[in-house]
Amino acid sequence: MDPSPAHPLHPSTVAVTAGRPPHEPDQPLNAPITMASTYVAGGDIEYGRYGNPTWSALETAIGSLEGGRCLAYSSGMAAVTSLLDLVALGDKVVIPRHSYNGTLVSLADLELRGRLTTTLVDVTDTAAVVAACEDAALVWFESPTNPALEVADVPALIAAAHDAGARVVVDNTFLTPLLQKPLDLGADVSLHSATKYLAGHSDVQLGAIVTNDDELYGVLKGRRDVQGNIPGPFEAWLALRGLRTLHLRVERAQSNAAELARRLSGHPLMAEVRYPGMGAMISIVLPTADHADLLVRATSLWVDATSLGGVESTFERRRRWKSEPVSIPEGLVRLSVGIEDVEDLWADLSQALDELSHPGG
Repeated sequence: MDPSPAHPLHPSTVAVTAGRPPHEPDQPLNAPITMASTYVAGGDIEYGRYGNPTWSALETAIGSLEGGRCLAYSSGMAAVTSLLDLVALGDKVVIPRHSYNGTLVSLADLELRGRLTTTLVDVTDTAAVVAACEDAALVWFESPTNPALEVADVPALIAAAHDAGARVVVDNTFLTPLLQKPLDLGADVSLHSATKYLAGHSDVQLGAIVTNDDELYGVLKGRRDVQGNIPGPFEAWLALRGLRTLHLRVERAQSNAAELARRLSGHPLMAEVRYPGMGAMISIVLPTADHADLLVRATSLWVDATSLGGVESTFERRRRWKSEPVSIPEGLVRLSVGIEDVEDLWADLSQALDELSHPGG
């Protein structure tokens, strides 16, 4: 069902309805899994690397939420590298010094090989970022950042980048299109690791790129056709199934995160609690790396894991990764708050923190 222009659907309704088969007798209510690599010639698909009805349903749903045209990829990093591949030889990329680790590692590798140059910025220093945009071909940022949870002046940075002639990519994985719509703010691309909140159940790896630039969409689609960074039909179906409850999961997880951030802020062991006021990610800074390592091993509900955005609550000490920026505190633990009962989450977390505060007591 298409929304009437006079009565646009709310995002929560779009998450449930977009990408469905037509409402006709004997049509399935959900998009089926199309397991096909080969198609009869003469249609729009032609070959399994060029399209799949299950991908199309997922892309329609994500695109409708973001306000653009979506391309699904085999992983978030497949989407990231497809965008970085657009940067011409020797061009400059501006990115926050605290960003998704895989993106920073990819940029460092490309710079080492002489493909491009990278300028790392403090995304909270708007004036410095604006100055760095000069001569940039691509400005890439997250808000909030991963894992420092810094917040950028998104409209101002997009405007400055465009004034400098740069293309803008916003990694919208943390906030989802329910809390932030980068294309509406002027960005050229909204990027997702759909593995995280969009799919939401820690059982699939997918990436997504959304743009309202038809020429850019065509270039990216053509390169995906050739390079083969395509999602599997079953993975696309799982992600679409997860997307149907995105609004419920985000609402519950965000409510839990806000309450946990409030309670954590009063705990004597906290050197710092970072919560941007929206979303379901919290970063806490403990006195030492040892405190952080002990915390993630001292709970029963919270799971020590490197991903995020699932229905279950997970956390990890980020500096355990050698490639994590040295400006991230050794004692920083990134929490991905799930949809469990907040009292159970707090009881599990607070007992572990109390044990660290009074070992053996």
